[in-house]
Amino acid sequence: KFLFILPAILVLSQFVPWILTPLLMLGGLYLSYEGAEKIWEKVSGHGKDNPKNKTPVALQGGDQEKGMTSGAIRTDFILSAEIMVIALNQVASEPLLSRAIILIVVGILVTIGVYGVVALIVKMDDIGLALAEGGEGFRSRFGQGLVKAMPKVLAALSAIGMIAMLWVGGHILLVGVDEL
Repeated sequence: KFLFILPAILVLSQFVPWILTPLLMLGGLYLSYEGAEKIWEKVSGHGKDNPKNKTPVALQGGDQEKGMTSGAIRTDFILSAEIMVIALNQVASEPLLSRAIILIVVGILVTIGVYGVVALIVKMDDIGLALAEGGEGFRSRFGQGLVKAMPKVLAALSAIGMIAMLWVGGHILLVGVDEL
């Protein structure tokens, strides 16, 4: 965010501000594509719900894991760029230094917020397991409940993420078309 996205959008906003809307639209198109691809995987049976795809990614080989990781990094990069450009659009009339400071704060808050939530979700079953093993009564039952709930929570988050990608991507495209 700070090495690539921030300097790039500040330079673009200073010298070619008209390019920000088309760039936002490209990101919106990508998000829409990702959401549509997830729907297609569910409808066509080629997604992870397919019995052939039940093997964990880590056991499918290095290429599959590398592909999943690079896809996640690419999506995070694009989402981060979208958030930064949207934030920049809100402060476009400010002086360059003010825009830079505001975007640094937005970048830090978004990074802490997103990765904090992701870390909590990833560790939730570990927390549940520790509670279940480390006590009796309510604490143990609560921990067991967390462990049992995590597959459902992750499935729900997957569906919500798919809808969010389509919604946000589509909204960005519609707003961009209107602006252009």
